[in-house]
Amino acid sequence: MANITATAAGIGTAGDTTLGPVGVAYEMAVSSNPALRAFAHLPDRAPATGTSGPLAGLAVGVKDIIDTADMPTGYGSRIDPAHVPAADAWIVSRIRELGGTVLGKTVTTEFAWRSPGATVNPHNSRHTPGGSSSGSAAAVAAGIVPLALGTQTIGSVIRPAAYCGVVGYKPSYGSIPRTGVHPLSWSLDHVGLFARDVATIAKAYGLFAAADPSDPHGDLPAGTAPEPGSATVAAERPRIAVIEPPAWDRVDPHQRALRDRAAAALTAAGATLEPVALDALYVQTLDDIMTVLRVEGRHIYEERVERFPDRTSDHLKALVADGAGISAKAYVAALENQKHLRRAMADHFAGYDAILTVPATGEAPEGLDNTGDPALCAPWTFIGAPAISLPAGFGPNGLPLGIQLVAPWSQDQQLLSVAAFAEATLAAMG
Repeated sequence: MANITATAAGIGTAGDTTLGPVGVAYEMAVSSNPALRAFAHLPDRAPATGTSGPLAGLAVGVKDIIDTADMPTGYGSRIDPAHVPAADAWIVSRIRELGGTVLGKTVTTEFAWRSPGATVNPHNSRHTPGGSSSGSAAAVAAGIVPLALGTQTIGSVIRPAAYCGVVGYKPSYGSIPRTGVHPLSWSLDHVGLFARDVATIAKAYGLFAAADPSDPHGDLPAGTAPEPGSATVAAERPRIAVIEPPAWDRVDPHQRALRDRAAAALTAAGATLEPVALDALYVQTLDDIMTVLRVEGRHIYEERVERFPDRTSDHLKALVADGAGISAKAYVAALENQKHLRRAMADHFAGYDAILTVPATGEAPEGLDNTGDPALCAPWTFIGAPAISLPAGFGPNGLPLGIQLVAPWSQDQQLLSVAAFAEATLAAMG
């Protein structure tokens, strides 16, 4: 089965104005879910639509590790899949306050870790959509919702966005409060966004970026978030550093060639692209991110693994076991490297507006038993730097390929401006 495109069964299509956009999205979700399996939960009827606010009439998919008080939040786990939280997550409350509608809960891997859910890639159901934000990426790619929420602890927004051929945005660490988002690693977790264009991402980020005392790890500098509702203007003639990231040896020839074609197109459109070498600490991020994740994941999930051995996966058990074997010295050293690189990245790339790299090793792998290699996302997640994946073409199997743009921590507005420039350039490239 290939190219799963959602269509509203029987009573609505994208051109049917009688249902309204949320009603159309709901019918599309219901009709496509048996094949696509993007939603872990859909309500019995279309949810009520907000009538005022900047998100009025917008249907949003919400990853199933993000709490919703009116829908089950099972965290992709077999422990209590019918669990209904007492309160909405901060980001869900914000969506509702702005007039948006939570359409349903999108499939996640177990606690956003490695055990895949049932979602398939909309371009070919024999291939993974990526993870852990599997359902959110697939729902946007299939045309069901214009916006969906994900989370990223290593590569869980950028990689599925690339595999499904949509725009995925991981903002700077601390820029969207995570209260009510189930943690995997306090020092690494980010709330991220999926959409079909940069403009939607930029609008949503402008509305969601905030500091809130309910998330003690949120530490984005004051004044770096955009004004709500402000438009992102495409950069003019940006300067872009081209890198060969850690794990470049894992990137297949088709993905490498696509990055080179994109670089040539950006240059032809007026951008200045220059190669920049990375120092050894960026390579070290591949080990450091796993050190931090394993230690913090162990503390978060050890009790669950002990209490529910028959309802937790081998992947989660291994995460806990691995974390128990890491010394406090190694954990503290990794956190120190994280702090250093977060500060030093701006100096390392001084004079550049963004960094051009790749979001994944290539096309989405065949099979649904794993969600692909997140190594190409790991350095930027570890540092907390903003990153965006843009669709840029297709590989030999007809599956999407993308590019990844990155900027130093807190430079989200700058990155989104370069992304708008790149999006227009890539569209012209075909």
